[in-house]
Amino acid sequence: MIRVLIFLAFIAAVAFGFVWIADRPGEIAITWQGRQIETSVLVGVIALVLVIAATIMLWSVIRTILRSPDLIGTFLSHRRGVRGYLAISRGLIAVGSGDIKAAQRASAEASRIAPGQPLALLLDAQCAQLAGDRTAAEHAFRKMTEHEDTKLLGLRGLFIEAQRRQDHAAARAYAEEAATASPSLGWAGQAVLEFRSTAGDWAGAQQALDRNSRFGLIDKTDYKRQRAVLITARALATEETDRDRARELALEALKLAPNLVPAAELAARLLRDAGEHRRAARIVEKAWEANPHPDLADTYAHLRSGDSARERLTRVQSLAGRTPGHPEGVLAVARAALEAQEFAAARTALKPLLKEPTQRAAGLMAEIERSESGDEGRAREWMARALHAARDPAWTADGYVSDRWMPVSPVSGRLDAFQWKVPLAEIGVTRDAVDVDALEAAAKARPVVIAPPAPDPLPDVEPAPAPEPPKPAPLKSEPAATAAAPASPPVPASAPAAPRAEAVIPLVHAPDDPGPEPTPELDPEPGPAAGSRGLRLF
Repeated sequence: MIRVLIFLAFIAAVAFGFVWIADRPGEIAITWQGRQIETSVLVGVIALVLVIAATIMLWSVIRTILRSPDLIGTFLSHRRGVRGYLAISRGLIAVGSGDIKAAQRASAEASRIAPGQPLALLLDAQCAQLAGDRTAAEHAFRKMTEHEDTKLLGLRGLFIEAQRRQDHAAARAYAEEAATASPSLGWAGQAVLEFRSTAGDWAGAQQALDRNSRFGLIDKTDYKRQRAVLITARALATEETDRDRARELALEALKLAPNLVPAAELAARLLRDAGEHRRAARIVEKAWEANPHPDLADTYAHLRSGDSARERLTRVQSLAGRTPGHPEGVLAVARAALEAQEFAAARTALKPLLKEPTQRAAGLMAEIERSESGDEGRAREWMARALHAARDPAWTADGYVSDRWMPVSPVSGRLDAFQWKVPLAEIGVTRDAVDVDALEAAAKARPVVIAPPAPDPLPDVEPAPAPEPPKPAPLKSEPAATAAAPASPPVPASAPAAPRAEAVIPLVHAPDDPGPEPTPELDPEPGPAAGSRGLRLF
């Protein structure tokens, strides 16, 4: 609309100019080389305009002729660029659809039309990866690193290829180079953090974490949590060599993450050794309220080295009272009661968990049965249940179960991967509930096991006398008599055993108890072996 208004204004100005000149007539005279030209002002102005227009047109033609080589080159380059663009587009679409042959044809065309171009190199690498040619893929990625605009893309590809061939040193080098070139690169910053953490370089990992936070690669909450994990790892590493420094680091980690169980347990233990029992108790209580854990309960129970088992039981009961009904509190009280020989208190504490007992609960019940009454049968019964019971929470990361906390997953190298939870393999598994009252009633009604009296020895049975064979006729010669003698009937190898007397009170074996050895059968008298000629008359 604005252009139309400008055009109309220009036409109006031209028309006004012609009208203004027409209203003011005059003459123009030009004398040149003895010739004189006279005309009106209006005609002179029109002639001047035509001369200017012709000059402009002539200059345009001359300029076009002079620039024709460049114009032809630009046209051909544009045409080649369009063809290369179309080839790369076809190649990327073929890579995405998994058509290796079409992708390779498009890649060859793109490399021929636009060799060394970033997208052509990317298509080469994608085709090589799709075909499984790792060497060609790495070659293409290395070419990308030679160009400034594709350097990060090439480093990313080399990093992935190094991880695929399990070359962690090369992968770390590529990640470090990419993070140095572009600190805001997310994958490089995270990879450097994980590599340094896996190598135990806690100070370097902390620097990488600070850089990631400075460039906005991690939010503030995750930053504080991961920083606390790294500081806790440093504290654990210096615990044996410098306990004072380890205590300072553990307390620093608790300021960042007060509910981090390993930091709380380590800080409380080091404070206990330093004689600061009240401060250690406050740290454990605060961490327990957030995340009840058996390590916290054990540290809290042994805050004072001179306490008796009953005093430790009282302390653990007070700690468990802060989280009523939590399984970890129940198990901690049961363990402390067992150590204090308070078996009734241990049974009462464990009763809520015995309908569907976990492995730790069943194992504690076996210890109670063995320690209280020495009933090995009942103890083995509970141990058999522990073998098939649900697993208790454990330190788990990426499917790996550890008996202690670690700052880095040994599977993926991820920082702060371990969580206190039931392993994934146990989720969704249903088990039959145990009727605790019925078990106790059956235990009270269990009959007394009385061994049966040894059976009296059976009298020896004399074999019946064999009937006297008829006297044979006189023989002419012994060989003939021997050949004519009939075969004797076979004699059984052993006589049938006598029936055993039934016990007056039947034996009741405890579960999984093989019981007393069975009474051996009396061996019958051996009979003559078949084919023996020792008792034959003939």
